[in-house]
Amino acid sequence: MTKLRIAQVAPLYESVPPKLYGGTERVVSYLTEELVSLGHEVTLFASGDSVTNARLIPGSKRSLRLDEYCEDQLVHHIGMLQLLLDHSEEFDVVHFHIDYLHFPLSRLIRLPHVTTLHGYLGIPDLKPFYAAFRDMPVISISQQQRTPLPEINWVGNVYHGLPADLLEPRYSEGKYLAFLGRVSPEKGLERAIDIALRSEVPLKIAAKIDKKDEEHFEQRIRTLLDHPLLEFVGEISEKEKNDFIGNAIALLFPISWQEPFGLVMIESLACGCPVVAYNIGSVSEVIDDGVTGFIVADQENAVQAVGNIRLISRRECRRVFDERFTASRMTQDYLSVYSRILEMERDLFDVKLA
Repeated sequence: MTKLRIAQVAPLYESVPPKLYGGTERVVSYLTEELVSLGHEVTLFASGDSVTNARLIPGSKRSLRLDEYCEDQLVHHIGMLQLLLDHSEEFDVVHFHIDYLHFPLSRLIRLPHVTTLHGYLGIPDLKPFYAAFRDMPVISISQQQRTPLPEINWVGNVYHGLPADLLEPRYSEGKYLAFLGRVSPEKGLERAIDIALRSEVPLKIAAKIDKKDEEHFEQRIRTLLDHPLLEFVGEISEKEKNDFIGNAIALLFPISWQEPFGLVMIESLACGCPVVAYNIGSVSEVIDDGVTGFIVADQENAVQAVGNIRLISRRECRRVFDERFTASRMTQDYLSVYSRILEMERDLFDVKLA
């Protein structure tokens, strides 16, 4: 296998890996470390408090979400792009994880690059923008994510993956339902509480409260937490996830938005814990209905699913994870995309010489 010089460009909002919540930064970390282990020469552009075996070029002193002195997050990202430009001759390929911020620069310097789009693309402002940058090669994290912008330059679809040894499966029957995510309307915490109470099963809630969600929490959630079946744990670390999910009967994922992937679903499968999820976003691409959990249409179906959860094999949940959602598989898929990008660049160079 040809060894590549690869730059990974991460958002600066969280460290790589993140101290607490942060899906994109976690995926960048897993990919970066796997690439290093395969012998590739990897440079990570990320916050200065990141921890990696790759060469680290910091775009900020620390993760911006935890930096109380940071008032302008954009300026740090622009500065990081200048650092990338300063080092651009050192890389065979650049892999961006910062959405569209680099598009004008990437078009100008013509360095082989690709961008994984980690977010929701159904925002009206994005359509004319991506039409103007139709040449930019991009990767989706689910087929569903592409739906709002099917016509742009998709060069691959790569599902997220976790290190195989990150989470240890627990095959004994769990003791409670689990909710892990943000306290925001689209994540469905109110639905999860309702499902648990109607099922008469305890629910543990490990949730991050962003500033923008504080009002929602105070007005819609806090008063519900007085029930004896409910336990609000708050935001948890990576080390705490294994016990939290592994000791659960099932993970509740009752989202109400077009989630592009849903990393917590594969965390649950890695722990051998089945998932009860609403049929929206990428859920049907990640969860096999009746095999690794139940995909439901409404609250009544969700309560029925909780009642039938023992029909799901926890060992099968882990087997599917090992087959489809490891960091090793994800990295090989990304390397295949890098190879195609470099081949396209060589073909373009040959055309210019002809």
